[in-house]
Amino acid sequence: MLKVSKWFLHIIAFTVVTLIAVYTIPEGAPTSLMILRFVLGFIFLSIIPGHCLFRVIFPKERRKNIIEEIVLSVTLSFSITGLICLILGVTNIGLNINSIAISVTVIVLILASLSTFTRSIS
Repeated sequence: MLKVSKWFLHIIAFTVVTLIAVYTIPEGAPTSLMILRFVLGFIFLSIIPGHCLFRVIFPKERRKNIIEEIVLSVTLSFSITGLICLILGVTNIGLNINSIAISVTVIVLILASLSTFTRSIS
């Protein structure tokens, strides 16, 4: 039986909270709510996808030190997000907040699931 880790549940919770913030806080909201929306969105796009991919690539615990893990997570996240935007930009879907949020969410869920699966079998 597949054991669900706390890390996986944290990723899912952060993804849900970010999507709720992005879709429920309107553009004309007070500054504090807009800052919350931007911070959550920035973390979601610039750290989470790369960290999930990092955990898929390096399934063992603590293979790299924390600085290497952060740098690789951010670099991989920018690469994944850039590639998603490139693909969306040349298709009929186009670049908008909905297409980017849905695409990154799907990638994060797939990578987090793969990471959980690879860590459970290793």
